[in-house]
Amino acid sequence: MTTAPPLSHKSASQPLLDFTAGQVCRAAGGWHAVLRIGSVDHRIWSKQPLTAGTYYAAELPLDRDFEARAHAATRLWRAMNGRAPGPAFRRLSKQRRERICAALRAVAAYFAGATYRSIAEALFGEKRMPDRVWKTHDLRSRTIRLVQSGLALVRGGYRKLLRPGRRDK
Repeated sequence: MTTAPPLSHKSASQPLLDFTAGQVCRAAGGWHAVLRIGSVDHRIWSKQPLTAGTYYAAELPLDRDFEARAHAATRLWRAMNGRAPGPAFRRLSKQRRERICAALRAVAAYFAGATYRSIAEALFGEKRMPDRVWKTHDLRSRTIRLVQSGLALVRGGYRKLLRPGRRDK
């Protein structure tokens, strides 16, 4: 966000941001704020210290994240004007959310030293575990894939959740 030149009172429809209602902290690259408007947290970054009573403008670089930034700016504008913020930018399906949760649980157990078999028992239940033929059972392969997916998320793959494959290629 950048400081905008003063506007006449007739054209200023947006209320000023109330930085006292949120959390503001200084970081190496500028100032970060989390503003709660209604039930939604809005994250804001500024080069200058944030000041109540100042008008701000959104600066949106035309980079690969432009669409996400524009959507976030629109949600902030809507919330500031008392309107519903609208849908989240990228909604994950229920199945995708459940798989991500299972992958993170699996990788946490893996980091704690659990075996694939004990991870599978925790995720799928003991009743589904075979007494024999564990090496070729489909739950073993599924558990290994979940651990690998969890490792990929932990190693930075979580960023892909914000940038799913483009449909307009």
